Amino acid sequence: MSGFLTNAIAGGGASGRVRLRTLVLLRWMAVAGQTAALVYVHFGLGFDTPLAACLGVIAVSAWVNIFLMIARPSQGVVRDWEAAAQLAYDVLQLAVLLALTGGVANPFLLLFIAPVAVSAIVLRPTVTIALAGLTYVCIGLLALWHLPLPWRPGESYEPPMIYQLGLASAVLIGLGFTSVYAWRVAAEEERLSAALSEVQTVLAREQKLSALGGLAAAAAHELGTPLATIHLVAKEMERGLAGDSPLLEDVQLLVSQSERCRAILKQLTNRKEQGDAVHERLSLQTLLEDAAGRHSDLGRTVTITVEGDAPEGARAPEIRRLPEMIHGIGNLIENAVGFAAEKVDVAAKWTHEEITIVIRDDGPGFPPHVLSRLGEPYVSERASGDRGGGLGLGFFIAKTLLERTGARVEANNRTLPRTGAIVRATWSRIQLEAPPLMGA
Repeated sequence: MSGFLTNAIAGGGASGRVRLRTLVLLRWMAVAGQTAALVYVHFGLGFDTPLAACLGVIAVSAWVNIFLMIARPSQGVVRDWEAAAQLAYDVLQLAVLLALTGGVANPFLLLFIAPVAVSAIVLRPTVTIALAGLTYVCIGLLALWHLPLPWRPGESYEPPMIYQLGLASAVLIGLGFTSVYAWRVAAEEERLSAALSEVQTVLAREQKLSALGGLAAAAAHELGTPLATIHLVAKEMERGLAGDSPLLEDVQLLVSQSERCRAILKQLTNRKEQGDAVHERLSLQTLLEDAAGRHSDLGRTVTITVEGDAPEGARAPEIRRLPEMIHGIGNLIENAVGFAAEKVDVAAKWTHEEITIVIRDDGPGFPPHVLSRLGEPYVSERASGDRGGGLGLGFFIAKTLLERTGARVEANNRTLPRTGAIVRATWSRIQLEAPPLMGA
């Protein structure tokens, strides 16, 4: 077993996921808890314990911590094999302490779970398996040899063997269950963190694109003065040239083009003065066309419809330009196009209270095992053999981005005789609607 553990930890990477400070702090907690329990049992309850030997074992752990704090003052992240070696030491230290105080009959036997659970969270599964194996061996040895359970002077207490075996079995089962549970939770958290990192990358890119309008307006403001000077000089040159001069036509072209540039810059400057309010608002039709534009040339027909369900004369909503919304809807349309047989329908419907966008395709739809997990990261297939690259991070990113804007996202299959998928996103109208323009 020790050879297996050595091989397992030797294969650890150069970097780990746990700080030395964390391991040292956990060991200080163990030292304090073990000392308090030992002192209470010996002096408080008056039980006969091998006090000196037990305090010596605890002192070794304290000296190990002191050595680590001196040798590694930076308290940085430890390598996998270092973390595994420290956790293996904690298991062995606890085993020696329990051997001196009753073995498997000692209720503190359950503390064996702690080092293995920590390993399951921060280290590779092979290391955790090796550490669990070492713990099983220690429990087996404790069942074979241990000093009597501390009891009142002149008395002894030895629980029935079946009780001791039951306690040991319970710890072993709990050890396995807790380790698997901790490993699964840590693995899901790591996958989710990686997926959310992808979402942040996508969102940052979309926000940079959205900021280009504001940058253009700022550039227009800075270019206004030199362009006005060019226009003025060109006009002076035009007035100073004779009617038959060969340069007159070129100067007139320069004047007309500078006037055109001034008109364009004036529009951009006006947007800047309004906080780019014109650029930052768009209709539902424009939103869906922007989101679907890059996916409409992939061999499938993308149909866009917008309708209102409100009293006649009600104003259609103008919504804020949200990069998360544009990219999220674009991702959903891309997925639908990837799996559609012929066409994708994108429909927006608005009322006084809500705005709903529904994306339908005529593909095979979602199989039950995907539909029940839709929205989780790395769900990477809609149906076996389908084209389109699956629904791995694409749907997760789309759902996450849309939920950031306040949407409720639902996915389902179309009912027979039609086949295909339906994805519906619904917002409260007040969450999306842009404020009215000044003077509107």
